[in-house]
Amino acid sequence: MNKNKTLIALSLAAGLAASEQTHAFWFGSSGYTQTKYPVVLTHGMLGFDSILGVDYWYGIPSALRQDGASVYVTEVSQLNTSEARGEELLQQVEEIVAISGKAKVNLIGHSHGGPTIRYVAAVRPDLVASVTSVGSPHKGSATADFIRQVPPGSAGEALLAGIVNGLGALINFLSGSDSELEQNALGSLESLNSQGAAAFNDSFPQGVPTSACGEGAYQVNGVRYYSWSGTSPLTNALDVSDLLLGASSLPFNGEANDGLVGRCSSHLGKVIRDDYRMNHLDEVNQTLGLTSLFETDPVSVYRQHANRLKNDGL
Repeated sequence: MNKNKTLIALSLAAGLAASEQTHAFWFGSSGYTQTKYPVVLTHGMLGFDSILGVDYWYGIPSALRQDGASVYVTEVSQLNTSEARGEELLQQVEEIVAISGKAKVNLIGHSHGGPTIRYVAAVRPDLVASVTSVGSPHKGSATADFIRQVPPGSAGEALLAGIVNGLGALINFLSGSDSELEQNALGSLESLNSQGAAAFNDSFPQGVPTSACGEGAYQVNGVRYYSWSGTSPLTNALDVSDLLLGASSLPFNGEANDGLVGRCSSHLGKVIRDDYRMNHLDEVNQTLGLTSLFETDPVSVYRQHANRLKNDGL
C-alpha cells in the first residue's frame, strides 16, 4: 500500500475529529456517540471510502462525529481474500492507534468487511476493543455459492473474473486510492462462498456461532463481538439498486436475506437484530439514503450502536 497516502488520509480524519471536538466544545454535544476508543469503518466487496464526493458510509461518519465519536474510514482492496484484506486493514489500524493515541479501536465492517475485521481482531486482539459486523456472510452467501457453479478454470470463469476485476480497479481508481491495491475477484469468491467461509472460520472462529442460527461468544481474547443485518431485498421503489438485490436474492430459495447475505449467516457474537427492513446497501444508508420509510433510519442504527459501545466501556 502507499503508506504516504494512508497516513495523509488518516491524519485528515484525525484533524476532522479534532474539528468536531472543537465544534462540540463551543456549540455543545450530547456525547451520545462518544466512545472510549475510535470507531474504524471497513467497506465490503467492491467498496470504497468516497467516490466523486459520495461516501460509501453515506452520512454515517459525520453523524457519529457530531455527538463525540472519533471516526476513521479505511479502504482495502475492493476484491481479495479475507486474509489479504485483513492484512491491509491491520496496517491502517496500527497507524490509527499511533495517530489517535488510543490503545485500541472499535472495528465496524459491512459485508466482506465483517470477515476482514475479524481477521485483524484474531491476529492482533491487543489493538481491538470490539468487532461489529453489518450484513456479513460469516457462513457464506448463497449468491456466492450460485456463482461458484461456474466451472473452475473455465473460459467462463476467466471472463467473469476479468470483468469483475476491471470493475474493482475502476472503483479503486475513482476513489483516488493507491493503484497498487490488488484486485482478486476469485479470491473474494472463494472467501464468500460457504466452503471458503467454513475454512476461514476454522482458522478464525472468534465470535462465530457454533449452532446453525444462534449467537456466538460475546467476548473472546478481550474483544467484544456484535452483529446486525437486514432481511428485505426490496425496500424503496425509487432505488434502482433494489432490482439488482432482488435478483441476487433468488438463490436463497425463500431464506430470509438482504439480497446477498442470509439472516443466519450474518450472526456474529451478540446479535443486536437480524431482521431490519433493510437490504444489503440500505445497511450503509445507500443508495444516497433511499431506504425504507417503514424502518429506523440506518444512520440512527449506527448512532445507537456507538452509544451501546460507549455504555459497554468501549
